[in-house]
Amino acid sequence: MRIIVGVIIAAIGILLTLKSEWLYQNMGGIEVAERWLGSSGGSRLFYKLTGICITFIGFLMVTNLLGNIILWIFAPLFRGFSPNA
Repeated sequence: MRIIVGVIIAAIGILLTLKSEWLYQNMGGIEVAERWLGSSGGSRLFYKLTGICITFIGFLMVTNLLGNIILWIFAPLFRGFSPNA
């Protein structure tokens, strides 16, 4: 089941990346993205970066690495809670 869900999530991310101009025309600009990512193409870049991140998460789900990556990222926050520390 995780493979099917991961492929669907990756496909949504690819669509977000490829259709960023359509998203910009229909959803409008994002003020924070325009301010921090560029004056004229910040929202488009934000849509593309979001699509790439979603695609990456989908591929991590397919390969069953998502849990390991999340634990690796957040392990320093919970180091004091482990019984081995």
